[in-house]
Amino acid sequence: METPPQEESRRPTPHPMVVLREEFDDWAVLYNPETGDAMGVNPTGVILWKAMDGRRTLADLVRSLAAHFPELPAEADAQVAEFVDTLAARGFVGFAA
Repeated sequence: METPPQEESRRPTPHPMVVLREEFDDWAVLYNPETGDAMGVNPTGVILWKAMDGRRTLADLVRSLAAHFPELPAEADAQVAEFVDTLAARGFVGFAA
């Protein structure tokens, strides 16, 4: 299932207070000191987080994953959108205007 065009044009940007703490096993923890909320992030999520800069669209983020994982599953677009939506719902990211 492809992400609708309006979804692809969203440009996530990390909340400026959120900290990414990378662990020894390529996983990481996102922490928002304003809310005290924390979230574990797998290695794929770490790649996505580091690519989010307010300039890249969701489609750009999927392409950045393809640079690391040449054989992405067909549902990668939807999975990236779901991950970003989860981050947004928890206040870890916003969207550039």
